[in-house]
Amino acid sequence: MSHKKIVVAGHIALDITPAFENTSGQSFSDILKPGKLVNVGAAQISNGGSVSNTGLALHRLGADVTLVGKTGKDLFGEIVRKQINEAGCRMDMILSDTDETSYTIVIAPKGSDRAFLHDSGCNNSFTYDEMRMETIREAQYFHFGYPTIMRKFYEDDGEMLVQMYREMKQKGLVTSLDLALVDPDSEAGKCDWEKILGRVLPYVDFFVPSIEEVGYMLDKKRYDRWQEDAGGEEIISVLSLKQDILPIAEKALSFGCRAVMVKCGAAGMYLRTSSEEDMRKVDADLKGWGGQKIFQKSYVPERVLSGSGAGDTSIAAFLKCVMEGESPERSLEYAAATGACCVTTYDTISGLLDFEELRKKIDSGWEQQSLLMS
Repeated sequence: MSHKKIVVAGHIALDITPAFENTSGQSFSDILKPGKLVNVGAAQISNGGSVSNTGLALHRLGADVTLVGKTGKDLFGEIVRKQINEAGCRMDMILSDTDETSYTIVIAPKGSDRAFLHDSGCNNSFTYDEMRMETIREAQYFHFGYPTIMRKFYEDDGEMLVQMYREMKQKGLVTSLDLALVDPDSEAGKCDWEKILGRVLPYVDFFVPSIEEVGYMLDKKRYDRWQEDAGGEEIISVLSLKQDILPIAEKALSFGCRAVMVKCGAAGMYLRTSSEEDMRKVDADLKGWGGQKIFQKSYVPERVLSGSGAGDTSIAAFLKCVMEGESPERSLEYAAATGACCVTTYDTISGLLDFEELRKKIDSGWEQQSLLMS
């Protein structure tokens, strides 16, 4: 176990995931059509959101982690807290007397990316000053997820988000930030996310968004073109590493963060870092992390039941490696391998393997996927 401690804070929810019985060859649009009855199996009920997905994955991988989120005093909240307790993970949850616990219905057909029906619940009333500073002071790393669906963190041009990250850096913590997809028709969708990121990223060490999220926020015209070219299917099928992913990562890095890891779904992930000097200032153990430009292909999973949480668990493996001073190459390998394990189950945690087991699979020639255009 790493001697460094990490707090994972932000969005938490209860995920309800019906088991789809479709064949993998069907497209998402063929499965879900207006007026069509789709027979599904039993629903998997598990914790979701960044706090649960990334936090419990870090715990499963052996990290010293504390979870900080907000739930209601309702049935969904009881289930969320019970599952964390049963996992044996430390938490410092905020309980709301007035707001309901957030939930998500995860629509995840076999062989396809997923869609979500989401109620943010008390995540919308969660504020920075509700977190206990005693918990923060015990940690060396701080990760926050999904401010895009947490009202207090995106309103006023992200003022509370900026304040939180500024103070975390003043306290000397290593910081990381994850996002969630923005509904263009929502309140968050009307925010100037390029402005918000421009304000907060100077206080972020590791920025770990998906290509869809960061594309929408930093290059809306390019993002709209991806959507048009994909024709309603996954945008990964129309993306080029050189023409799409690299420019977006460079732009994000130019906003002042020290490193960007762009999650590219089933294709893999791309890491771009600042100078060696900057990376050693983040954490003295990060030797050889300067000036990195690495694309890691994904590994072929044994099966695909649900892609829900795969990106979050990849982040967990990546952060665990960073905390332990692993090389950037191995950090990406473990991140991609963890994502490939995650998709083999409906929940986000039970399919994960420890790094020793992953190393054996990788070294034995675990097949990788080439899904991006040149």
